[in-house]
Amino acid sequence: MPRAPLPLDASRITIDLGGRRVLDEVDLRLAPGSFTALTGPSGAGKTTLLWILAGALAPTSGTVRYAGRPVAGAGSADRALASREGVVMVPQGNTLVAPLTGRENIVVPLLVLGVDAAAAGARADLALDAVRLGESGNHLVEELSGGQQQRVAVGRGLAAQGSVVLADEPTSDLDADTREVIVSLLAAEAAAGAVVLMATHDSWCADQADAEYHLDEGRLTRVR
Repeated sequence: MPRAPLPLDASRITIDLGGRRVLDEVDLRLAPGSFTALTGPSGAGKTTLLWILAGALAPTSGTVRYAGRPVAGAGSADRALASREGVVMVPQGNTLVAPLTGRENIVVPLLVLGVDAAAAGARADLALDAVRLGESGNHLVEELSGGQQQRVAVGRGLAAQGSVVLADEPTSDLDADTREVIVSLLAAEAAAGAVVLMATHDSWCADQADAEYHLDEGRLTRVR
């Protein structure tokens, strides 16, 4: 499904956490339809940057705008606004709700976004099929393996049909074949017009993206 164009503009993002400068005047501008990899060593601040871009964490200074509308700035962040604008976060560690089934973990957030029940169910089924979990969607989260849970989390992000998809290590705990499926699905989101930014330690995954940025010691540089 085509996505509403929502360019990302992060300007001079700086954040200090625990007395340490994690991000130092990071600039990042991504256009709709782009698929970008974010690489860097563990602890470099990749996850922190994604949460700021998602409007869930306030930077010390700098501003994040989508189509000119600010969702994060010095000392403030508005995840609800970012979500309404179509900014989807696929977090590392999946953050699924254990008492629910995999399918319910996809349906419930859609209902919160105002999607009607029938459409939410249809989207969930399509997403589960896409991540190769069509036969396991009605299992409780605790009955799923770590890799299956990660795939549900990716499916939840896909079902939201966002204009921006921020994916934090979406292929962790996955075998090589499933890794390829997930990266292909993210590339398809970009082809539909979304901004897709994928943080990854996997060099193969990074190579599949159209562009790559590297984050280290708080500084962001473009690799290609």
